[in-house]
Amino acid sequence: MGFAGAMAVAMAVDALIGWPAWLFARIGHPVTWLGRLINLVDSAWNRASDPPAFRRVAGIAAAILVIALVIALGWAVQSALASGWVRIVLVGVLAWPLVAVRSLHDHVAAVASPLVSGDITAARSAVAQIVGRDPATLDDAGIARATIESLAENASDGIVAPVFWGALFGLPGILGYKAINTLDSMIGHRTERHEAFGWAAARIDDLANLIPARLTGVLFVLLAPNRSQAWSCMLRDARRHRSPNAGWPEAAMAGALGVRLSGPRIYHGHIADEPWLNEGARDPAAADVLTGLKLYRYAMILLAGALLVLVLALA
Repeated sequence: MGFAGAMAVAMAVDALIGWPAWLFARIGHPVTWLGRLINLVDSAWNRASDPPAFRRVAGIAAAILVIALVIALGWAVQSALASGWVRIVLVGVLAWPLVAVRSLHDHVAAVASPLVSGDITAARSAVAQIVGRDPATLDDAGIARATIESLAENASDGIVAPVFWGALFGLPGILGYKAINTLDSMIGHRTERHEAFGWAAARIDDLANLIPARLTGVLFVLLAPNRSQAWSCMLRDARRHRSPNAGWPEAAMAGALGVRLSGPRIYHGHIADEPWLNEGARDPAAADVLTGLKLYRYAMILLAGALLVLVLALA
């Protein structure tokens, strides 16, 4: 009960103030601190001269070390806090930097605003901050598609998943998830350097997001104008996505908005021939980004409301 309340506090604080730029300039952010730790381990243990099998074992050890250290830190801090409502508030405030309610909204809104006004140059510049594909190759529909996909996927990875694990285990849960997710984003790629070393990071991240990704999809379905369409699209197309998890919120969002997402795209000059989600629907437009943002806001309110209901039901 206390952990669910703490996650509601974290969401509320972040929605109100986000992570201020002046604070970031002074101390950085917990994810950047995690990034430094992961870089140290990557530099020390991921040696190109080692055979792939050895690098995979080293990657498993690195992932376990980083996750265990962060969970232990969360447990130690949480154990030192007073009990009762004071503890709920303090855990919520400490968890606040680990959810990205406002940051995700603001990044997507930064793309939507110039896209709606027809400033494709500014829209391309803004979308480059949230996706890895080449923005110069994107037209209006491509920018809208990339933005909506990022909104759907990051709603799961950036908010629902950390809140889910935080509601279950408090600070150790949300810190452990952020360690897992940051490991995956930094070393969980199929590149020459990280194919073997990042194998464990990618697999652990897949497991950690298994339930939250599907929960995020359900949130979008519940708030969709046409629930049956969103539900059928999610069940039909989620497994077509290259990711075992990202397809669930993305397919639900595609069905909710009545647009097609995913499909072929260009990364670093190479075409990735991805299958369509909600194939046969129209391409998204600037207005769909705004509608997606509205759906996202309602989904976050619903999630926070569910946490509060859980608190009251178990009190």
